[in-house]
Amino acid sequence: MAIAKAERLMNLALCLLGTRRPLSKRELRQSIEAYLEAGSDDSFNRMFERDKDDLRELGLVIETVENLDGEVGYLARRDSNRLPPITLDAEEAAALGLAAKVWQQARLAGAASGALQKLRAAGLPEDVDPYEAHGALEPRIPVHEAAFEPLMLACRDRRPVSFDYRKATAVRPEPRLVEPWALECWRGHWYLAGWDRDRGAERVFRLSRITGRVRTRSGKFTAEVPDVVTVRETVASWAGEIADRSAVIRLRTGAGYPLRAKAVSVRELGGGWDELVIPYGHGLDAWLVEFGPDVVVLEPAELRADVVDRLRAVAKG
Repeated sequence: MAIAKAERLMNLALCLLGTRRPLSKRELRQSIEAYLEAGSDDSFNRMFERDKDDLRELGLVIETVENLDGEVGYLARRDSNRLPPITLDAEEAAALGLAAKVWQQARLAGAASGALQKLRAAGLPEDVDPYEAHGALEPRIPVHEAAFEPLMLACRDRRPVSFDYRKATAVRPEPRLVEPWALECWRGHWYLAGWDRDRGAERVFRLSRITGRVRTRSGKFTAEVPDVVTVRETVASWAGEIADRSAVIRLRTGAGYPLRAKAVSVRELGGGWDELVIPYGHGLDAWLVEFGPDVVVLEPAELRADVVDRLRAVAKG
């Protein structure tokens, strides 16, 4: 779930749980910032109805009644939404303990420690260590990039950021002004999805290619945050893992082992070259450029042209 929608649902739930009388849609719209920014009444009504349905699917009991002015009002009574006491056996508590210990960053260590203390109170035995309960399993989410923490906070607070970013085929980094949406880890690398203001489009950035410091900018987001941000799907498609075409390339013998692993056929040409057929999607041109003179694209023509353009751009840099 996108951060913006989660924040909106949380604010709506707090309003409904915190009121002693039914609140009309008009009152709720005036109380929640996201609803004030919704634009037209139709947009607000659709957003509110979706949010109300989502909260009910999550288990919140929302009552619909008429208030004193004859308007339809909404509230969530605390006694109807009170959870029963939590009881955990050793296996369940240990599993949650493992989840709480995943994050090792200093800023999150306090929250994780507090969660573990609550787990102890909820039934995690003092003599059960989450690591020992599951043998040698020690989960970690590695974060080596300095950009991670400021971007995580910017995603949470919905604050625009600026940073210098070096593309895979570029010699020098370029400045980017981005409205950050979500961070996600894919195959050991962290990626940021967001709205690139200068390019006026959604973009995904690999954190390891961010150079220098991430700076927080003032002002609000200018683009709507989607309810679902598909970071992994986007990166997979750029990496050529969502393949809908085939490319024929000439590869120097003894080079390009990652390309050979993807090939559906390999044929020796002699003279120190092999011919490979590789299924691919978007982004293969950027990957082929990394192999330099060891790769020559034979087909299709448009892929060959894209690779040549990228090589020329690198040469000019």
